[in-house]
Amino acid sequence: MFTERKKFYQKIEEEHNSKVIAYVTGDRPNMACQIGTDTPDIFLEHLDEIGRVKRISLILYTCGGNTIAAWNIINLFREFCDELEIIVPNKCRSAGTLMTLGANEIIMTKQATLGPIDPSITSAMSPIIPNTNPPQKLSISVESVKGYFSLLKNEFGVKDDIGLSAAYTKLTEYIHPLVLGDVYRIQKQIKMLAKNLLKMSYRSPKKIQSIVDFLCSDSGSHDYTINRTEARSLGLNIVSPSQETYKELKLWYNDVINELELKNPYNPADLLSSKNEMQYTFKRCLIESISYGQDAFISIGTLMKNEIPIDGGVPKIAISDKRIFEGWSHFQC
Repeated sequence: MFTERKKFYQKIEEEHNSKVIAYVTGDRPNMACQIGTDTPDIFLEHLDEIGRVKRISLILYTCGGNTIAAWNIINLFREFCDELEIIVPNKCRSAGTLMTLGANEIIMTKQATLGPIDPSITSAMSPIIPNTNPPQKLSISVESVKGYFSLLKNEFGVKDDIGLSAAYTKLTEYIHPLVLGDVYRIQKQIKMLAKNLLKMSYRSPKKIQSIVDFLCSDSGSHDYTINRTEARSLGLNIVSPSQETYKELKLWYNDVINELELKNPYNPADLLSSKNEMQYTFKRCLIESISYGQDAFISIGTLMKNEIPIDGGVPKIAISDKRIFEGWSHFQC
């Protein structure tokens, strides 16, 4: 818990001559969270308490989220320090990887992974995934769209304007044209953000371009994982932690897993078991520092079994999930 993790943060601050902030967006199955636009204001409270310092160490665990929020967070951190290092104990994917591009150093453990930053978007006009209840929108990746046209060109020999136009028209029967436009617009924006973040620590335009190209398209899949050896080969400034720090990071990670129940899928039926009703409180995201304490994104609700009458049959049991509160709470520990 946070009280114990504070001791680790103190060790990092002493070893790195820095101030530590930890940011975790939980990926608990069925109750995952992402980097959100609400987080810069939370970070500001921690940074104001810390004040301007030479170095900040950001411990980051995330599967991604809003790219503009990631951009805003790094720019905010840069206003409070001369040097920013990002410590990656395990996962740091998508928008999390985008954040690391703005660091002077990226400290990665053996098991730590970065990932591509190519965009996927889900909008009000995105197509519905068949047979989902409640209905879910399909996330559209620019690489999937490019792959569709590459398949037509390279495998089926469709290269004339008439054939490609027909293929585009067919695609728009499933995906709204404005969604396709947004995908390409956001890809262009992400490339611009990545280049600007890399310019904070890298001087070579050629190196910057090669890093952006790989992370935005050359990796081939948004699920691709990049370990520290490959991250070094890309030209990123990767540092390995000391053996002592590595051991402490493993303990930190396991502690976070336990508090956020990351390996315990959220399943209302299992939680209720033989009960008819229960209240729950789950922490889903964490922002922590010694100076300001812990902020946690919390979901509070009530699970309840309800009988649905069926004519001439056994009543069906349905479980309702009533959220009473969902948002950030501060704990001064």
